[in-house]
Amino acid sequence: MPTNPTTPTTSGSSESTGTGPGAGPGPAHHPPRRGVLLGVTAATAAAGLGALGLTGCAGGSTGSAESAADGEKGGRPGRGGRLRAAFAGGGASETLDPHLSNLFADAARAKALFDKLADYGPDLSARPRLASGWEPNAGLDRWRITLREASFHDGRPVTAADVLHSYRRIADPERAFRARASLEPVDLEASRATGARTVEFVLKRPTAEFPNVLASFGAYIVPEGADDSADFDRKPVGSGPFRFVSFAPGRSAVFRRNDDYWDGAPHLDELEIVVANEESARINALLGGQVEYAHELNPATARAHEDRGQVGIVRLRGSAMQAFAMKTDRPPFDDKRVRQAFFLIADRQELVDGALSGAGEVGNDLFGKGYEYYADGLPQREQDLDRARALLKEAGAENLKVTLDTSEVAAGFTEAASIFRDQAAKAGVTVTVRTGSKDTYWSDILDSGTLCCYRSGAMPIEAHLSQRLLTDSTTNATHWRHKDFDTLYRQAQSTRDAGERAAVYERMQRRLHAEGGFLVWGFADWIIGTARTVRGVRQEAPANTLDWARFDKVWLA
Repeated sequence: MPTNPTTPTTSGSSESTGTGPGAGPGPAHHPPRRGVLLGVTAATAAAGLGALGLTGCAGGSTGSAESAADGEKGGRPGRGGRLRAAFAGGGASETLDPHLSNLFADAARAKALFDKLADYGPDLSARPRLASGWEPNAGLDRWRITLREASFHDGRPVTAADVLHSYRRIADPERAFRARASLEPVDLEASRATGARTVEFVLKRPTAEFPNVLASFGAYIVPEGADDSADFDRKPVGSGPFRFVSFAPGRSAVFRRNDDYWDGAPHLDELEIVVANEESARINALLGGQVEYAHELNPATARAHEDRGQVGIVRLRGSAMQAFAMKTDRPPFDDKRVRQAFFLIADRQELVDGALSGAGEVGNDLFGKGYEYYADGLPQREQDLDRARALLKEAGAENLKVTLDTSEVAAGFTEAASIFRDQAAKAGVTVTVRTGSKDTYWSDILDSGTLCCYRSGAMPIEAHLSQRLLTDSTTNATHWRHKDFDTLYRQAQSTRDAGERAAVYERMQRRLHAEGGFLVWGFADWIIGTARTVRGVRQEAPANTLDWARFDKVWLA
C-alpha cells in the first residue's frame, strides 16, 4: 500500500500507486534519475543479456561451499555470503532516515536497519513486531502497547521513550514525513509511557483498527535523541536485522548481519542494496551475476526468462490494484447509471491479458482482493454490452463522449486505456485517450478530468476506505462523498467485535460495488527476479508487507 504502498507513482515508488497510508495519489517522489549500478556499464549490461550461458551465481554469492551445501539439503537455510539486491532509486537525494522513506529502495534499506511496532501480513492485517501485543480499553480510544525485549545496534534496549520520540518526530508538522498523516488519530501529547516497555496511546476518537497505525508505511522506531537526518546517513542505529556498514546515495548501501537481532540473526553475512533505475539494467545485472535479486521486473521480461533456467522468477500475486477512476460529482459520472454502464462495458480478462500481459487476475470493482475484510461473496461482474447500452439510454447518455486520462507513469496504463477505448466503442461510447505528464499525473487526476487510469499498491481495506472514500479524504480520486458512508466507516471503527466490524465493511463494499467510482478491472502481479542460488523469497507477500524484501530470512545456496 514502500502506492502506491502502496500505495500514484514512478518506477521505484514504494506504493505502486501512490496512495500509501496517509499519502496523496502520488507519494512525494524524487525525480527519476539514471541509477549507477556498481560495475554495470551499458556495455556490461548488453553483455549480460547476450551471455545466456551465465548462471545466476556468477560473481554472486561469497558464501562457503559448506554454506551452499547446507542450503541445498531439504531446503534448510545456509549461512554466509553477501546478497546484492538491485532496486530503482532516487539518486543523490537518497537517505537512510527511515521516516523519509518513499521509494521501494528506501523501504528495503529501512527494513534492513529498523523495526516498526507492527507490520502487515499477507492479508494486510497487522502483525506484532517490536510490540509483543496491544490491548484497547472498552471505548477503543486508549490502547496499551507492550514492547518485546529488543535492543538497538549500540546495545541500548528499545523502550517506551524511544517509541514516543519516534512518533512525535514523525508527527512534527514542520517535517515532511510520510507516516505523519497515518498518526493523525493519535493524541501524542496525552500519550505516555506507563513503564519501560509499555505505552498508553490516547486517541482522538474510537479506532478499532489502531494496529494499522502501528504498521503504517514509514512508522519506524528510532532511538530517543536520534533526530538529524544527516546523522542517519552517517551512522544509523536501529534495532533491525542488519547493522550499518556504508552508504553512497544513488549507488549502494551495505549492511552486516546483526547477530543479536530479537527475531533471530539473518542467514546472510552481508546485504548490499544497489541502485539500477532502468529495468533492463536490473535484469541484465542479474543475468550477468552482478546481483542476486532484481526488484520490479515487467511481465514481458519475466516471460522471456522464466523457463530458461538462468534466473528464478517470483510472482507476488495480485499485489497492485488496476482500475479506472470515475469522478462521481460531475457529468457524466454523477449519474450512477452511467457508472454502472461503464462497469458492464469492461471486459476484465481482455484488460488483464492485454495491459498486464496476463500477469494478474481480474478484479470485481473493489479494492483489496484477498485482504482482510474483502467482500468476496459478491458475484463476479462480467461484460454485458446490451445492459450497458440500456443504462446509458435511461440516463440520456446515448452517443456519450468522454476523455480518459492516462500516462506512462505506470506499466500498462496506456495499453489499458487503448483497450478500454475499443471496448467502449462497442457500447456506442466514444472514448478519447489523453496522455498526461509522468511528473504531474497523480496530482493532476485528483481534481481534473472525469475518467482516468488508476492503480494502488498494498494497504489494508480500512486504509483504502479512509484515505480515498470519505468526504474529507485527501486522496479521493473518485470524489465519492457521502455522509451516510462516512457514518458507516465511523461505526466500523467504533465496533470492537471483529465479526460485526467485518459486516459493516461488507455493507460499505456492497455499496461501492453497486454504484462506486472505481472500476477495478484487475490485480497485477509484482515480479521479482532472483539468481538460482537464492532461497527464502516469499511468494505470498505483496509489496510493502512484512515478508516483502525481508532479506533477513533469505539465504544463498
